[in-house]
Amino acid sequence: MEFVVKSGAAEKQKTGCLAIAVSKKELPASATAIDTLTEGYLAGLLKRGDLEFKAGHSLMLLHTHHAPFERLLLVALGEKNTPLSEADFRKLLANLTGQLKAIKSKDITIAIDELAVAEKSHQWVTRQLVEAVEYAFYQFSQYKNDGGKDPALKKVVLLTDRKNADEVKAGLAEGQAIGSGRNVARTLGNLPGNICHPAYLADEAKALAKRHAKLTTKILNEKQMSDLGMSSLLSVSAGSEQEARLICMEFKNGKRGAKPLILLGKGITFDTGGISLKPGAAMDEMKFDMCGAASVFGVMNAIIDLDLPLNVIGMVAAAENMPSGKATRPGDIVTSMSGKTIEILNTDAEGRLVLCDALTYAERYKPEAVVDIATLTGACIVALGHHTTGLLSNNNALAEELLDASKGSMDKAWQLPMGEEYAQQLDSNFADLANIGGPGAGTITAGCFLAKFAEAYPWAHLDIAGTAWKSGKDKGATGRPVPMLVQFLLNRINQ
Repeated sequence: MEFVVKSGAAEKQKTGCLAIAVSKKELPASATAIDTLTEGYLAGLLKRGDLEFKAGHSLMLLHTHHAPFERLLLVALGEKNTPLSEADFRKLLANLTGQLKAIKSKDITIAIDELAVAEKSHQWVTRQLVEAVEYAFYQFSQYKNDGGKDPALKKVVLLTDRKNADEVKAGLAEGQAIGSGRNVARTLGNLPGNICHPAYLADEAKALAKRHAKLTTKILNEKQMSDLGMSSLLSVSAGSEQEARLICMEFKNGKRGAKPLILLGKGITFDTGGISLKPGAAMDEMKFDMCGAASVFGVMNAIIDLDLPLNVIGMVAAAENMPSGKATRPGDIVTSMSGKTIEILNTDAEGRLVLCDALTYAERYKPEAVVDIATLTGACIVALGHHTTGLLSNNNALAEELLDASKGSMDKAWQLPMGEEYAQQLDSNFADLANIGGPGAGTITAGCFLAKFAEAYPWAHLDIAGTAWKSGKDKGATGRPVPMLVQFLLNRINQ
């Protein structure tokens, strides 16, 4: 989608469609000017009740009297011309993007200044709008013979007052980078397991490094990981024909010598559960078990596009979890890179087994902080549903940063507790710890497991099992939590 920022009077725009905000008791400036141009037609139409004045409602007019624009889209703000709540803004964006997908025009001009949200800047509003458009127009059609259907709309013009133009342009740049990065993550998540395997992800990292001089990539193969003592990670890939990979993408754009921030993604490119085999129903969705890794790729693409002045390392622990004669058995004991021994009671609790060795490997970078992202536990879906990402951390300041980023990006997260009373569930009679706890607090005990390998630095864990993809008719990867993580990094710049 092409985006353009432009200044000028709304009523003078020659465009395939003009979108303006309207309210019941007081028309915004653009609507007032258009009402004058159309000799009271607009106000009369609204008085007749053809538009419900609630956020999430709109009305398309195909012919507007004396107007230079071909169509007029009226977007409802509410009863009064006052800033929207974030919840109402979400509804407005959902309706607006739906209208954009259905429209027959090649271009639309949106009077963006009047889409105000309480306590939010023009930059923020613009970014959210652009992200929403990029999300709505995404297609995954490369494996369909018809190639998908291209929408009619090709260009979005953001109409703003000159005094707000710089903010709108900044919001546009952020929105495009985050929206594009999020779609990179969605594509990787949507790819089938026979194509997107650990070696494929490694090749994607190499290709990204070739395109951007500030990014370098290091790939560890199974021999190298074995030499480092990563028996926990390698226990997951033992039953697969696909070899595991540990991928490190280093973006060096901050102060020389400054400690890097590490984003670590779980990259289980397909998860059968291993010997602890999952039920067959909906197992196809286990291609999404690498969405944590996909989000890291999405963030790395976004921060490159934004040229953020930070040192960031995107790590991916990639493996395929399959049953075979060589697969790890329940009851097996492995020694992690840290030296801690792990009794594997359930081979379907494999994400923590690849992440724990990667967390230990991260120590060599002397990171300022590490955030891991993983579709880790079904228990997180029970706790938080499909709306909110679970957050656990060993550092309150880091947790608050991520929560602030979740609020600033409309990409929700919620912090769960950790404590010794939960960690005791991981006690083993035969090893230093077991890879699962009891039936209760599964998300928390998984976090406690990871915390034992992240004691050398501030660490946070994002459980995206409920938010990384959708099932049903809208089946597909969501690209979350790319917006939250990019906001987290943007906030770091402004500290």
